[in-house]
Amino acid sequence: MTAPDPTPSSPVFRLAYVPGATPAKWARIWTERLPDIRLELLQVPVTEAPGLLRDGGADAGLVRLPVDRTVFSAIPLYTETTVVMVPKDHVVAAVDEVSTEDFADEIVLHPLDDALGWDALPGRPAIERPATTADAVELVAAGVGLLVVPQSLARLHHRRDLTYRPVVDAPQSSVALCWPEDATTDLVDDFIGIVRGRTVNSTRGRREEKKPEKKPEKKSTARGTSRSGSGSASGKGAGKPARGRPASSGGRGRGSGSGRGRKQGR
Repeated sequence: MTAPDPTPSSPVFRLAYVPGATPAKWARIWTERLPDIRLELLQVPVTEAPGLLRDGGADAGLVRLPVDRTVFSAIPLYTETTVVMVPKDHVVAAVDEVSTEDFADEIVLHPLDDALGWDALPGRPAIERPATTADAVELVAAGVGLLVVPQSLARLHHRRDLTYRPVVDAPQSSVALCWPEDATTDLVDDFIGIVRGRTVNSTRGRREEKKPEKKPEKKSTARGTSRSGSGSASGKGAGKPARGRPASSGGRGRGSGSGRGRKQGR
């Protein structure tokens, strides 16, 4: 039987992200700032991301809104342009942008992992819903129908025989940094700081730790020192008796001075 390794495993921060989200920039900054903490990137389908975070399979995630705000904290990052993917020889490819009215008579594919919250689906529905966006893209290339997606997904599934155009009146998808509200750790705070562009010296990355209370400084009680200082300020030798003799009164000092003057006159 092999003895367990006494060395504790190195800390790791697990970041989930949905297709189309691009964590590369933030991952690079994390590696530069926190080289001792491994960053593990987990790509998950858009429909599975909330469950993975809720079950502790990842510490945080780049997900598509909306999410259950009674369970998750979320920081919206950006909102994407919505586009329609079509074959390159389709009439839509001849214009710069379209509305849903422009393809109202077309079959529009609606995959099960759709990232857009439609109130009413555009176009005509297909006989079956594709399982994934990737499957829907294959059907577009085969000329079966069109596909409306966030622009990042159109780029992710780029094909030389397909193109896309913005749809001005379609719903849009927003990407957010999301994590379970009751699991806000220091590493989550570190990643929030990176995403929000805080510098390496910023004190706002982690939650503030309670600082120890400072002990009150003791006031100086050296009264003799302050008296000496004030005596020195009033003049050199002030208030001190003459060296080698007791202090004399002012009158005796004046008489002694005049006596010395008479002796010198003799």
